[in-house]
Amino acid sequence: MTSPDADPKSLDPVEPIDRPVEGDGGDYGGGLSPLVKVGVVFAMLGGAIALLWFTTTAEDAFVYSKLVEEVLEQPADFAGRELRVEGDLKQGSIQFKEQPCEWRFVLSGKGHEMPVSFPQCIVPDTFKDGMGLKVTVQGKLTPEGHFHANQVIPRCPSKYEMQQREAAGEKMPHAAPMGSAI
Repeated sequence: MTSPDADPKSLDPVEPIDRPVEGDGGDYGGGLSPLVKVGVVFAMLGGAIALLWFTTTAEDAFVYSKLVEEVLEQPADFAGRELRVEGDLKQGSIQFKEQPCEWRFVLSGKGHEMPVSFPQCIVPDTFKDGMGLKVTVQGKLTPEGHFHANQVIPRCPSKYEMQQREAAGEKMPHAAPMGSAI
């Protein structure tokens, strides 16, 4: 509304603004262009990759996995490196020391034996003597040929192997006593 004594020439003409109707997919002026949205997604992905890159060590990504005999045939190639070694747990070799907590045992393979120390108090339940276990350890080999493990992973025998052992008279690990209800 204008006052009656206002000069009509002094007023700026008001032009109607075309605004999109809500729901027609138009731009309301506050949204980001699709190109900017794609850029933001790529920037977030790049940031996540950079975070993973800088928070993990090369040791995590490049851990060698070898058999006992492979490592002990060329120990100088592996001394001081983070690696995983798989071998058979030598029967009767498991020892535990309480102060400080440490497990010691021997892994064997094709005539080679590697002493292992694991400076932790707790090992997996399936890590037991007398079961013919294959064990994988992760850690570092010393120049003297001893292995300092930071992880012990016993490989459980398959169900088929366990049935064969049971038929041969061996007691199954963690088996419930005969005649007891589970």
